[in-house]
Amino acid sequence: MFVDSVQLTVRSGKGGQGAVSFRREKFVPRGGPDGGDGGKGGDVYFVVDRNSHTLSHFKGKRLLKAGNGRPGEGRRRDGKKGEDLILKVPPGTQVFDATTGELLLDLVQDGEKVLFLQGGRGGKGNWHFKSPSNQRPTYAQPGLPGKELTIRLELKLIADVGLVGFPNVGKSTLISTLSNARPEIANYEFTTLTPKLGVVRVGETESFVMADIPGIIEGASQGKGLGLQFLKHIERTKSLLFMIDPTSFRDPTMQYRTLRRELAHFSQELAQRNFAIALTKIDALSEDPNGKIDTFIRSLKLEPGGRNRYGLDERYHYFLQEREEYDREKPFFIFPISAVAHINIEPLKYGLYDLVKLSR
Repeated sequence: MFVDSVQLTVRSGKGGQGAVSFRREKFVPRGGPDGGDGGKGGDVYFVVDRNSHTLSHFKGKRLLKAGNGRPGEGRRRDGKKGEDLILKVPPGTQVFDATTGELLLDLVQDGEKVLFLQGGRGGKGNWHFKSPSNQRPTYAQPGLPGKELTIRLELKLIADVGLVGFPNVGKSTLISTLSNARPEIANYEFTTLTPKLGVVRVGETESFVMADIPGIIEGASQGKGLGLQFLKHIERTKSLLFMIDPTSFRDPTMQYRTLRRELAHFSQELAQRNFAIALTKIDALSEDPNGKIDTFIRSLKLEPGGRNRYGLDERYHYFLQEREEYDREKPFFIFPISAVAHINIEPLKYGLYDLVKLSR
């Protein structure tokens, strides 16, 4: 189950009570106080673990506590420290104060370990309070209480390429073709209900991460459809691939302009990411596919063409910029593709990898 937002209370451990004890040994008539210190309360840590990709293990949990410190003992033996609470979260997790809404932590680096709440200090045993005027102190400090905070965890997936498109344009089919992801695929809208991540292998050592989110419709940035709930998952992507379906009843240019507008309404920073365009289901365009491709390219005030350095299918027109002269206000490329018929899938993979490198 994919869960990307939870609210819970976390509490660090209370410090242990210091001991009141006196040395009692044969032949030691004046042993004096020897009460040990209480143990420190357990701390609360966040650890980033790339092997997790959801917050579902926190679902239904209201209070998570670190262990309390143990009381001190005689012979100056200190109490045991309380057990730490380790909260493992996926990369991209943000920690907010649930009361004020303040962002407390932004956890993105795999293996990162952050101390969040310190446990209470253990109380001092009575031997600390021995003095010439008080040879037999009967007082020891209590342990300090731990800290408690109600927090909200929000997950924003981290990916190199985010797929953006209307419902049923072929995003799930593409990510399942290019990567190891296996999303549900069906011929109806809103098949994808949760974000999916897939690793796309480019060579023996090169790869990039692709994110598929539920389809965006007009008004998604105001809460229509599923877009608003999941648009946050492409906020961290380095580049975007707009997927336009020329076989849809929606005009291709209208699709593109609507998607750009919804992204800009949601986040100006997101709207300025490097991007490319894929015209999907090209195998289903039985009548003059190049005419529709050219019309779309020219509607963006661009001209079809470019050096075919990726081995694109010669049957179809395309638009492609040179890496050295890349204009970030324009798409890096516009490729006609078909994930089902495997048309231009390999060129798309290498083109996206170049786009990712330009975006780093």
